[in-house]
Amino acid sequence: MSVSILVVDDEPDVADLFRRRFRKELRQGLFVLHFAVSGEAALAVLKTEVEPELMLILSDINMPGMTGFELLSQSKRIWPNLPVAMITAYGDSESRQRALAGGAAAFLTKPIDFVVLKATILALIAGKAVPL
Repeated sequence: MSVSILVVDDEPDVADLFRRRFRKELRQGLFVLHFAVSGEAALAVLKTEVEPELMLILSDINMPGMTGFELLSQSKRIWPNLPVAMITAYGDSESRQRALAGGAAAFLTKPIDFVVLKATILALIAGKAVPL
């Protein structure tokens, strides 16, 4: 079974980084990655038919236009069971608390530790809680 993941980040090299770091999972058909460069673009992707069905959102917090927190709020309102993991360069307790209050399933800091990220993804798709 493939897991469809939407990565939302305004940094141009994020798509290549994720494709390189998840090369094995992509080749094995375990993950299917989708990318959006803004919260607005992410909502547009979410409103289309994503195959396989979208299982997880990984969103940066600080982006121009719609922030990751606003995306979290809107996506949880429309798709309450869709896990959203917040990723930020600013791992302060205020951001962590705001993510938790908004319904985030995970909170990760940059630079991304892809071993931790992979474990987080696998836990979330298995329906397990991860520590915020």
